[in-house]
Amino acid sequence: MSLDIYAADEQSDHPVAVDRWSALARAALVAEGITEETEVSLLFVDEATIASLNERFLGKEGPTDVLSFPIDDEEVRSGRTPDSGGTGPVSMAEGPSRQVLLGDVVICPSVAARNAVDHGVTFDDELALLVVHGILHLLGMDHVVDDEAERMERREQELLDRHYRTPPLLDSNP
Repeated sequence: MSLDIYAADEQSDHPVAVDRWSALARAALVAEGITEETEVSLLFVDEATIASLNERFLGKEGPTDVLSFPIDDEEVRSGRTPDSGGTGPVSMAEGPSRQVLLGDVVICPSVAARNAVDHGVTFDDELALLVVHGILHLLGMDHVVDDEAERMERREQELLDRHYRTPPLLDSNP
């Protein structure tokens, strides 16, 4: 088994390098101790799609920059799908080694582009933050309470410093 990041650019307003952002998502997961038998989806969508998801799942109108959909890791029942009865040929549980579906991170590059201008950062900087932010949400971090928000923001910056930002080259000539 492996750590699988399934990334797709499903919009055309601001094309993104899915391999780059998939690698950042993987690095953040590994840094958080997730190394194998895990699957995450990283989707880049248009404003209409993210607005629909935002309204459907959070009851909020309009587009947002990032949504995370953790998949609750319920105990896998042995048995057949869909009735979980008996041990038939379509068994869901295959012993102790099984892929964990961690969840989906959905990002809207159009909203990210506007936010980048408002935040005074590059488009890539904003996307990097959203990827890491979404991954941390999948891992259970949140920002509803001030203490949690500060902890999450610190962790985001640590992960971005380590896996996204390149330290400046030191000039060897004095």
